[in-house]
Amino acid sequence: MNWDVFFEVIGYCAAVATTISFLPQAIKCIRTHDTKNISLWMYILFVFGTACWASYGIYKNNLQVTIANIITFVLALVILILKIKNNKKDKAAEKESEQKLEADKK
Repeated sequence: MNWDVFFEVIGYCAAVATTISFLPQAIKCIRTHDTKNISLWMYILFVFGTACWASYGIYKNNLQVTIANIITFVLALVILILKIKNNKKDKAAEKESEQKLEADKK
């Protein structure tokens, strides 16, 4: 048995599995725009990490690492952008609500 080929296949299986495992979360966030239960800092670090892994894969000429992390980076970046937009909307709505309460007190 050629172990190089075996582990090359294992690498592709890992890349496909980990990338596909991220799809349900990405699809749900994109469809619903609901990111309330997602940690902003987790996604900031995750996007950074996938960018680093993609860079590493490019440097090492490792197609599995590169492709899997570029795809995951794009999906995670979309979720991160949605999370940031939702945080801004939530803060604006909270501020507006506080202003209404203050106005009602007067």
